This record gives sequence, C-alpha cells and structure tokens, in this order.
Amino acid sequence: MSVSVRVGILGATGAVGQRFIQLLDGHPTFELAALTASEESAGKPYREAAKWRVDSPIPVDVAEMTVRSTEPDAVPDDVDLLFSSLPSSVAVDVEEDFAREGYVISSNSSNDRLAEDVPLTVPEINPDHLDLIEVQRDERGWDGALVKNPNCSTITMIPPLAAVDGFGLDHVNVTTLQAVSGAGYSGVTSMEIIDNALPNIGGEEDKMETESRKLLGDFDGAELTWHDVDVAASCNRIPTLDGHLENVFVDLADGPEAGEVADAMREFPGIDLPSAPNQLIHVFDDPERPQPRLDRTRGQGMQICVGGVQSTTNGVQFDCLAHNTIRGAAGASLLNGELLVENGYL
Repeated sequence: MSVSVRVGILGATGAVGQRFIQLLDGHPTFELAALTASEESAGKPYREAAKWRVDSPIPVDVAEMTVRSTEPDAVPDDVDLLFSSLPSSVAVDVEEDFAREGYVISSNSSNDRLAEDVPLTVPEINPDHLDLIEVQRDERGWDGALVKNPNCSTITMIPPLAAVDGFGLDHVNVTTLQAVSGAGYSGVTSMEIIDNALPNIGGEEDKMETESRKLLGDFDGAELTWHDVDVAASCNRIPTLDGHLENVFVDLADGPEAGEVADAMREFPGIDLPSAPNQLIHVFDDPERPQPRLDRTRGQGMQICVGGVQSTTNGVQFDCLAHNTIRGAAGASLLNGELLVENGYL
C-alpha cells in the first residue's frame, strides 16, 4: 500500500477510539486528520477531552488536535475514510448521514451489522463480502459506504470456526469469559465486578449467534446466503482488564481427529495487509493456554490464540482468546479499512 489516505475517527475519546489512535500512530497508509466526539468534548484539545487509558502515551501530534463535533459539516471534505466507535444508539443515524455525504465508514458499532446490504467483514475470513458495497450503493443511492466488523466476542471464535468449516461445521456451543474493557470505559463499576462474575451481557449472545452465520456465509456477487450452522452462546463478564477467553464445543459432520483440527487452524491462511498478523491463529500444545494476561497481545494484539483442542463424541472442543479492544474492535475496523484500500474502494 503506497497510497496515503486521510482518515478520521468518530467517537475518538472512548476506549475503542483511543485504540484507534494508538494503532494509527505510524501507520504506513493512513494519516489521521480528524477526531470527533460529543458536543461536550468538541472544541477541546484531545488531551483535555479524553480520559486516556491505553497503555502508551497519547501521540504528541494527536494530543493537541482539536476535537470536532460528530456531524458531516465538521469533518474536512478531503478525509477519505472514517473509523467509527460510536455507541450504536448514536451511530445508527450518524453513520448513514456521513455515508450519504460521500464518506466511507469502517465501523465497530453494532448497528446495521445484519443489514442485507452492509458488509460484515473479517479480511482473513470473507474478504469477498466487501463487494456488498456495490449492492449497498445501488439500493441506497450513496456515494459513500458503510462496512462493519463483528462483535468482539464473535471475532474471537470466527477464525477457528472458519478453519474447521471444511470438516462439516454443524453446531457450536460457546461460553465466553469477557474482559471488563468490552463494556467501555465506565461500563462496569468496580463494586459489580471485583470478586465477582456477571452471567449476562445484554444482547451479546444474540450477536454471536447471528453474526457468525453471516460471516461464514456465501456471497454470489448479488446476494449473501448465511451459513446454516447452529450457534448457541452464553456470555459472561469476568474481572480481567483485556482479552476475551471462550470455551467452544463444535459438532463436525466428518468426525476429524483433534490433531487434524489443530493442524487446520495452524495452516489457516492470513492476508497481506499492514496490520494483519503473519499467522492468524496460534495453536498452543499446552492445555493451560491461552490465558488473557499472558497471550492477549500476541501479534500486537491481532492474533487469535487457541488451546486445549480435544476430540469429543460429535467433534472437538477448544479454548480461544483475542484482545477485545484491538483484534475485537479497533484493530478489526483498521483491517477493514486496509482491505477497502486494497480493493480500490478509496
């Protein structure tokens, strides 16, 4: 990617917005040109508007950037791509306003993920789905476009599931152990989560059960057919800071051995994009791995870690882990932005 693309961040002061800033610092293609946030933050230098929690300093050139309001008139016309980490209740209207004005948006927000004409994309898994943009533009009359990445819990298990799909993927049961950062900067109070676990995350189970089928579906150039796999999820919040750990049981029609499944995961191809890891899935032989504290930053937080692959009566079980605010959020949108460039949409 030798081109230079000017980008902005919608919702730049939140936890995922901060990860966007961290990941864009020194990026070979993207030049950060605009930051937006709520009206309360608009007009302030970023260093005053953001309660910074990322484990690196605010980049010097970003700290003094003035935060803009989140509306098309406030963003320069020469910004080519917008990364969105807006709350879905805000994004549902705002993102479409920007797309109508000609902006291309790579969004982490949950709204519109299941819309028939909106690509829900993980570049290593279903890059061809990006061409739903053509359907979207025809149907909506937009010059811009809206692209989504999946939920942070969904994206943790999708690469391993894609790797075993050739063995006859039939049914999935998954239990998640999700980090507190997945709820946003102030999403879970200390009195709720310390010495505790929360056995319900509103809407999370439905996202895993539906987004997985769309991601693994087939696109024929005009219409997307969802995968027929049955997914059942139970989602739980635990007192880790970053890194979603998931226990996955998969029914496979072809009955492969555990070693075959592990090899398929290790050999699953990556993609040649600047932020993509060299190897998408790292498979541990140690049954006590992966662990959030030890493994969430593998591949700069962009790799999926798998361990404990064992045969079951109907298939296999395994544990998988991903960094939820990097691979599961900002990093996923960043990869989609790089795929947009690679495929000529910018």
